Amino acid sequence: MTSEPDQISAVRRALESLCCDEGLGDQIACEIGLCVNEALANVIRHAYGKAPGKPILISAVCDANSIEVKIRDWGNGVNPTKLPEKPYDPLEPGGLGLICLKRCMNDVRFEPQADGMLLVMKRIKTSAERAPAPAAGGSCCEAPRAGDQRSGR
Repeated sequence: MTSEPDQISAVRRALESLCCDEGLGDQIACEIGLCVNEALANVIRHAYGKAPGKPILISAVCDANSIEVKIRDWGNGVNPTKLPEKPYDPLEPGGLGLICLKRCMNDVRFEPQADGMLLVMKRIKTSAERAPAPAAGGSCCEAPRAGDQRSGR
């Protein structure tokens, strides 16, 4: 994708769908989607300073037990974990990206590149999260329709 915010939702939906297709379940899919959404928004806002048209490469490897997502940018190369931590203020916009990554992912690594940054995120499915994959059709994070056996959010 390129660094336009309107492209984020399509990437999020594709990753949520991949998670569901691989049997990771609704909750994991939605949490992964949220993390990818936040990470991409931060790349656009911080690494690229909101400049449009800049490249962002997203890859994902998924199986029934885990997903690993990589997000590569060619921005300013600043590692957000090396910056002073700001206290979260719910009245100020932003500030949730790293919080989401830390709470929803099992492993988060920012790997500086000579010309940008590589974010590697991994989520492992626990035994408590093991459930059958939802029926085909639509995003697994959609609200269930009448007659749909999936649990709702």
